Amino acid sequence: MDVSLTLWVLTILGLCALIAADFFIGGRKPHEVSVKEAGIWTGVWIALAALFGLGLLLFGGTAPAGEFFAGFITEKSLSVDNLFVFVLIMAKFAVPAVYQQRVLMVGVLIALVLRAGFIGAGAAIIANFSWIFYLFGAFLIWTAWKLIKEARAEEDEEFEENRFLKLVEKRFPSTDAYHGTKLFVVENGRRVLTPMLIVMLAIGTTDVLFALDSIPAIFGLTQDPYIVFTANAFALMGLRQLYFLIGGLLKKLVHLSYGLSVILGFIGVKLVLHALHESGVAVPEISIPVSLGVICAVLVVTTITSLRASKKQEAAAAAEPRTHIDA
Repeated sequence: MDVSLTLWVLTILGLCALIAADFFIGGRKPHEVSVKEAGIWTGVWIALAALFGLGLLLFGGTAPAGEFFAGFITEKSLSVDNLFVFVLIMAKFAVPAVYQQRVLMVGVLIALVLRAGFIGAGAAIIANFSWIFYLFGAFLIWTAWKLIKEARAEEDEEFEENRFLKLVEKRFPSTDAYHGTKLFVVENGRRVLTPMLIVMLAIGTTDVLFALDSIPAIFGLTQDPYIVFTANAFALMGLRQLYFLIGGLLKKLVHLSYGLSVILGFIGVKLVLHALHESGVAVPEISIPVSLGVICAVLVVTTITSLRASKKQEAAAAAEPRTHIDA
């Protein structure tokens, strides 16, 4: 898809306008987000993504539109995994519920800027080194296997600060108390960081770890930097509302890691086949419609099996006390 500089600028300005509207309408005043509010805004961002995809269909054709929807759904499903870590971060820094929306808004913006750098680097590497598809494919297959192993371990996770965050806390003085939404305050005559800024940096920089598999995954579906960027933008910008909408349901998605591992493994195989095809080897390639169908089917099956398994676990847990009393 041939994207002019003008279209790039207009797209970025449009996204900035949507982000600003989101902030001034729903996030300017710190407050606890209700499920209803989160549901409305989640629907708004999904509708905006759908409208953007339809725009690609009308002006770019079926191929770019299909790549966008496949990329958006993939990035959205992979971003749900981020929410588990966001919950751990919120708990570790004891973020008051009234400020969590602001933390996520700024943290996600930091993540989007960092991902834009990854996307630019990935596009440049792909344009110059076609063999990188072998590396991306192998990495995704390895990541898929790693996800399965972690899911089987069933260990309780704890958030560990990354090196950048440790460096910030070491080099810059900070306070343990929250001061509203302020990022800096003056204590004993010196300017110090508040936990609000630190937790925002934690959200934004931790997402880099997730970008290491999600960016190669979407490049496995499309090599168009414009589609990769916009799919990531729409997936991330709705993540804040999704956090409040399904926060209580995260523990019920017990098979999510298995579903994501299947998706990553599938895209990894797709990348390897594409690399072989580019090398002149006569192998079949997986089309975007097939990829979209597989991704959607895996997510539907994973959700259904997760809810069923969670329901059985809850029923078993509820029956244990009664069994003990009868004994």
